[in-house]
Amino acid sequence: MPLIEEARMRWLTPLVVAVLVLAGITAPASAAPDGTLALASPTVRVGEPITATYSTPRPHATNWLGLYTDPGNGPVDEKYVGPSLRWVYITAGSGTATLPTDGLEPGNYIVFALAQDGYQWLAAPVKLRITSNAPLHFVTDTFDLRNARALAPYRATVRGVVRGDVEGLTFRKIGGPQWINVAASGDITGTPRSSDVSMPLRVEARNALGETSTATVGIEVRLPGTPLVPDLKAMSFNLWHGGSQVDNGREKQLRVLLQSDVDIVGLQETSATSTRELAEALGWDYHQTGSDLGVISRYPIVERKDGPLSVATKVRVRFDEQHETVVWNVHLGYTPYGPYDACFGKMTQEQLLANEEKSGRTPQIKAVLQQMRPDLAAAGRTPVLLTGDFNAPSHLDWTPQTPHCGYGAVAWPTSVLPTQAGLRDSYRAVNRDPGTTWSPVYPVFTGGYGYDSHKGEPEPQDRIDFVYYAGPLSVTASKTVVEGKPAAVPNHRANAWPSDHAAVLTTFQVSGTRWGAGL
Repeated sequence: MPLIEEARMRWLTPLVVAVLVLAGITAPASAAPDGTLALASPTVRVGEPITATYSTPRPHATNWLGLYTDPGNGPVDEKYVGPSLRWVYITAGSGTATLPTDGLEPGNYIVFALAQDGYQWLAAPVKLRITSNAPLHFVTDTFDLRNARALAPYRATVRGVVRGDVEGLTFRKIGGPQWINVAASGDITGTPRSSDVSMPLRVEARNALGETSTATVGIEVRLPGTPLVPDLKAMSFNLWHGGSQVDNGREKQLRVLLQSDVDIVGLQETSATSTRELAEALGWDYHQTGSDLGVISRYPIVERKDGPLSVATKVRVRFDEQHETVVWNVHLGYTPYGPYDACFGKMTQEQLLANEEKSGRTPQIKAVLQQMRPDLAAAGRTPVLLTGDFNAPSHLDWTPQTPHCGYGAVAWPTSVLPTQAGLRDSYRAVNRDPGTTWSPVYPVFTGGYGYDSHKGEPEPQDRIDFVYYAGPLSVTASKTVVEGKPAAVPNHRANAWPSDHAAVLTTFQVSGTRWGAGL
């Protein structure tokens, strides 16, 4: 992509990027696109190039075409929202250009012709659809849906977790409990009896070509009077610019979520649409804040609130008539970055803490915790989770027993302050080792941040993603999650793991006592 956009790629600053929600694509009143843009075909298959013809009375060496999902990060108001998926320079006054589609998800897209490494339209944008060249398949052949309550109507769906050629897609039940109905649309409905036990459901998907794929689906039946969700799984997951940095990113994200069997996920670097698209594919509820933060939940979200300084969001999730939890999700500022200041800059403790303030992280976490005070005060009745990419390590990890770059104890404020507010680090509740979430794809430092002389040295590996908690929950397991052995940047596009962060997945045991809802 153009250099002005490429410079933004490694990190997304939540304070800078704003969301624009538009019903359609229309040029702003101030814009005067005076060129033309047309596509050879409105539909291409994954792997086939997009061929565009263009003309402009304003030729320039840095004019360019950018491909974006529709809706998505496209510069619909001629301003940067998020990175393009593919791009190419168009330097002449007229001509033909191609954009590759390898690794892209099937779906709706839009092509923009843009001026001089920026976002002013040269012509009206053009929409297209990319179709799959893969055989029909479930993203994973074994997964669980939300739990069911005996004697209560149940509803879920599987239609969004099938990929490949989905034209004429239909579903049917080929085995499983009698109470479960599978509609042709993929909707799962029914009312289990108290005597119904949790048995696997077998579902078949079929497309217009006659291709089929099957999956084994679990639905746990919970008796009245027991917690609907006895073991709550929560995750913090940085999507790495919405998943755009790896091939088939959306499918890989869905596979991570289904295989993790997670209930609530705090998302960062969501782009403008990833939160909604993931939730709709899974049949879950969601809340999006700006173009950077979102929360998705298997169970209903009954309260939504945007947090302070555009770095936080809050939801309240209701599991059943007796149990709720509050979830806060954050993405704090990224520069200056403390481990670089420590490992490369060899700063004193006072300088490190001063730079934490300068980065915005310290005032950001203070503002978030201030708004969390009523929730934390009520955590004995309604548990509170705080997930996020904090862009800073934990004081529990930087200790004399686990030294980093010659440092012993460092009181990183973004972990000290939540602890002082009554939150517990779920990972360290059950793990002695510090753990690492940054970064599975950056083994060496790639430069920038004022430390170019250290380029090529080992990247400081730290745990900067967290799931904190307060209230009547107990941690039974917590781990960092990475699939396989991701190839390092710049050879990362084929990675099975779709992020540059490891995720954090924590399993909580829910007490059988009543808390949260209706209290």
